[in-house]
Amino acid sequence: MSASRIARVAFRWVAWVFVACVIVQFFLAGLGVFAGAANFATHRDFGYTFGWLLLVLLLAALVGRMGWRAFGPTLLLMVLFTLQSVFVALRESLPAIAALHPLNGVAILGVAQWLARASAAWQQPAAEVPSDTRTEAA
Repeated sequence: MSASRIARVAFRWVAWVFVACVIVQFFLAGLGVFAGAANFATHRDFGYTFGWLLLVLLLAALVGRMGWRAFGPTLLLMVLFTLQSVFVALRESLPAIAALHPLNGVAILGVAQWLARASAAWQQPAAEVPSDTRTEAA
C-alpha cells in the first residue's frame, strides 16, 4: 500500500474521530452549564487537546495528494477552530461577539461532518473514462 493511499485512509479515520470529539465538546459544554461552571475547564482543555487532530488532517491531505478538496475545508476548520478561542477571549469586552462561540461550534461540526463523509469518496481510485464517449445514433 502506497503512502498516499495510507494517508487517504488515515484522513478519513481522523476526520471521523474529529467529528466525535466535537460532539463530546458539546456534551462537556453542557456539563459546564448544568453541572457547574468548574466543568468548563474540562471543556476548554479537551478542545485544546483534540485541536491537534487538525494538523494530522492537514498532513494527511498533503501526503495523500488530496488537493484543495481536502486541504481547503481542513484550513477552514482550522480558522473556525481558532475563532473559538478568540470568541472566548472577547467575553468581557465584546460579549455580543463572544456569543458566537456556540454558533461557531455548530459550524465546526457541520464542516467536519461534511469533510468526514466526503473523504470516503476520495479513497476510491478515479473511474476510468473511455476516450471515445460518442454515442451512436440508431
